[in-house]
Amino acid sequence: MNKALLLEAVAELRRRKLRTGLTLLGMIFGVGAIVAMLAVGEGSKREALRLVAELGLDNVLVESKAIEAEQLKEVRTRSLGLSAADGAAVLAVVPGAQSVALKKEIKVEQLVYGEQVASGRAFAVSPGYAQHSGLTLAAGRWLAPNDSATLAPVCVLGARLARSLFGETSAIGQRIKLNHVWLEVVGVLADRAQSKAEFEGVKLGLDDERLFVAWETGRARFAFKRIEDEVDSLSVRLDGNTAPDSAARVLQALISQRHGGADDTNLIVPMGLYRQNQQTQRIFTIVMSSIAAVSLLVGGIGIMNIMLANVLERRREIGLKRALGARRRDVVEQFLAEALVISVSGAVLGIVLGAVAAYSIAALAGWSVAWSPLSLLAAVLLCVAAGLGFGVYPARQAAALDPIASLRSD
Repeated sequence: MNKALLLEAVAELRRRKLRTGLTLLGMIFGVGAIVAMLAVGEGSKREALRLVAELGLDNVLVESKAIEAEQLKEVRTRSLGLSAADGAAVLAVVPGAQSVALKKEIKVEQLVYGEQVASGRAFAVSPGYAQHSGLTLAAGRWLAPNDSATLAPVCVLGARLARSLFGETSAIGQRIKLNHVWLEVVGVLADRAQSKAEFEGVKLGLDDERLFVAWETGRARFAFKRIEDEVDSLSVRLDGNTAPDSAARVLQALISQRHGGADDTNLIVPMGLYRQNQQTQRIFTIVMSSIAAVSLLVGGIGIMNIMLANVLERRREIGLKRALGARRRDVVEQFLAEALVISVSGAVLGIVLGAVAAYSIAALAGWSVAWSPLSLLAAVLLCVAAGLGFGVYPARQAAALDPIASLRSD
């Protein structure tokens, strides 16, 4: 299809601006719906991956349950609760288990630096916790095994907590007071800008507002109730060759056996949560794609209608071209060129509308937006295919007109 034919198609459509504009609307809304849906869907997928990265796709988690005091006394007759010994047993029994990270929350009564008071949460963690949770440092270092061995009074701060205590001043080397214990800041975490507190019903860390001390330091220097679980959560890192689901079944059986069958823990498989999220996302995508497909169908029917009307109005023009030697193929190409111009114009304007809609949805609903060039190309090609597909019949009708009868028409 040559340039001259396309320019002729543009000129012909500009002569009927209102009709062409109304025809474009169907294609614009169809492509806009597809683009907005794909952008929000891609953004949701990337957000899900980012959120689940804190839990770790290769991890299986065991968390102690929150149980009322009276019921907890009964549970303790059968189970001592989640413990570091459970972690050692997991490494020995669960197939593919490479390492275990421990975490225990420390009740924060006061957290101060000079006269600056901050609110936050504190945890005693084992050295592998940072790797299991995907934490990265902005400054300083992470807690080392030697910190636990020597009960070193050192800590690592989340980015937001560091800012609330020290502002723009470097936190490294500063001393803060957590409850009755003075701690030296040896590291500050990179800001992860976490936007959600939970994923598929599982609470996330929001590590920007947390303080971490070495496992043995926390257990030795801070007070805990004897009836509490020794460990709040165990994170089990698996090798890449072990399916999380199969490892989780073994882990569940092991914990149940060690806890005398007491229902005092929750098992979380991040990969399963991610699959669940993506299944929901696929349903959303199918529904939105169906709606967008209906819009494109309506737009395609609109193209067919305007082109059939053009065929009737331009019978004398078509007859004259045929009489001057134009082939049926030339007439078909002329009308298909007009359908192509409408389709491409609708696709371009639809992308603009879709982008505006996607960012508007993101602003109102707090969703994420991400763009995939392949998805945009697919939307454009789908629109062009719909336009050309619905333009074939009117083009063939125009080519089939009798030149003599067309020249005699009013």
